[in-house]
Amino acid sequence: MDAESEKLTVFFEGPFWVGVFERISGGKLSACKVTFGTEPKDCEVWAFILKHYYELKFSPAIETEVKQTADHPKRRQRSAKKQLQILGVGTKSQQALQMQREEMKTQRNQTSKEQRETEKRRQFDLKQQKRKAKHRGH
Repeated sequence: MDAESEKLTVFFEGPFWVGVFERISGGKLSACKVTFGTEPKDCEVWAFILKHYYELKFSPAIETEVKQTADHPKRRQRSAKKQLQILGVGTKSQQALQMQREEMKTQRNQTSKEQRETEKRRQFDLKQQKRKAKHRGH
């Protein structure tokens, strides 16, 4: 049985509050980073999840180990306390976010290159039209 879980971690990073969504599905982890700005209240986070969750762009999935733990109340209480102690996100999530950044960077470079080439082509065609107009005669 494949374990599926989702987790949201909200923490203060620099001047902004940031939320990192982590999704584990089929032994693969993907993450998405969202900047909230000011410290969000619980109701604001919940409203954001309800309204914008399906618009989020998750990173490419990377392999991860899924640990099965017993579901005892004391263990859950200990793990919740431990998660509150941890600041930031895990290294797997950071790797996934880094992969997403690199993908976006290559995509952005590709589109800007295409735009430069089309602009160059347009300028060339404009020069050719001007040149032909000069030699056309009266």
